[in-house]
Amino acid sequence: MEQYLIKNTTKEQREKIVKDALGYSDLGCEDGGGRYGYDFYEPYINGEKELSELNQAFRATYVSESKERPSSGCSYYK
Repeated sequence: MEQYLIKNTTKEQREKIVKDALGYSDLGCEDGGGRYGYDFYEPYINGEKELSELNQAFRATYVSESKERPSSGCSYYK
């Protein structure tokens, strides 16, 4: 994961990492394709936050919201 750290990448590389991870190139959406999900990773692309920080914040939000209101979408929720 060292290769994805902000200190080891350029802004252009980080943008490509995010687009590849979101599958934009597979969908033919090189320009961001409506930017679905892209906005979430902009702090990483801009060199403000590491991917691990963004993912940790997302998980913390997801867990706290799911405990408050269980959804019927996940059959593994107990």
